[in-house]
Amino acid sequence: MEYDGPVQVNRGLETEAIISEVETNGYAIVENVIPRETCDAVLAKVDFLMGSLAIPFGQNAFLGRHTRRIFNLLARDRLFESVPTHRELLGVVEGLLDPECLLSSLTAIEMQPGQARQPLHADDGSYGFSRPAPTQIVVALWALTDFTNENGGTHVVPGSHRFDRRPGREDHPETVQVEMPAGSVVFYSGSLWHGGGENRSDARRVGLVNNYCAGYLRQEESQLLALSQDRVAAFTPRLRKLVGYGTYRGLLGHVDQRNPESLVDPEAETDMIWGRIGK
Repeated sequence: MEYDGPVQVNRGLETEAIISEVETNGYAIVENVIPRETCDAVLAKVDFLMGSLAIPFGQNAFLGRHTRRIFNLLARDRLFESVPTHRELLGVVEGLLDPECLLSSLTAIEMQPGQARQPLHADDGSYGFSRPAPTQIVVALWALTDFTNENGGTHVVPGSHRFDRRPGREDHPETVQVEMPAGSVVFYSGSLWHGGGENRSDARRVGLVNNYCAGYLRQEESQLLALSQDRVAAFTPRLRKLVGYGTYRGLLGHVDQRNPESLVDPEAETDMIWGRIGK
C-alpha cells in the first residue's frame, strides 16, 4: 500500500484511530490537543528553568550543539505533574502499551537557530531486543512552539518501526518532516527511525518529550532515585504508578511482597500475585 502521509488527527477523533495510525505508519499527529494556556504556562516554566539551571548546549552532534535539554522535569516543578497523565494522550499510550506502562523520561528540548540535522535513530535502541518487535516504547512529543520544516520539525521514516534493524550512519532514507502548530502532539513508536531537523529559521523550536515504556522494562531515567519520596507522596495515584511506585502484573517491582506505593501512602492497596493464587 502506498504511503500518502500522516493522518492530521483533530481533537475529537477516536483514540482507536490514533492508535491504528501509529501501528500502521509508526506515528500520528494530533493537532491542537493541548490548550494554548497550558502550552504557554509550560513553555514559560521551561524558559525559567533553562535560565535558573544554566542549561548548557549539547556537546556532540546527537545532543545538538545549538540544543538545550532539561531532564527529570518531574523533580523540577509541580507544574509538570499533569503532563504525563494528560487525559488526551495517556489513553493512546495505554492502548499501544498497556495500562501498567511506565513513564520512562520527561524532557524539554529547545533547538535554537543554526542547529544541524540530528542523525536518525530509534528511541528503543538501548534495549537490544530483536526487530521487528511488539511496541514497547511510545513517545508523545508536545509542540510548545510551532514545528515547521524551517525550524527543524522532526524527520520520520514512515513504516520504519517494522524494520529488522536500527538505522546506521550509512542509512539515508527518504523522510517526512513533522509540521504542527503549538499545542499539538505527535505520537510515535520507539522503534521508528527519526531525528530532529535542521533549524534554518530565526526562531527556536521547543518540545516536551513524554517517553513511556512497557511496565516490564527499565526506565530511561531512574525515577525511583530522581524523585524524593516526599514529592511522590504528593503525586496522584496514577502518576505514582507511572514513575514506578507500583508493580507490573502484581509481581515486578514489589518490595517485600508489598506494593511499593505503600512506602509513600500507607493506605495504598496491595494486590500481589501471591494473594491471587488459589482464589
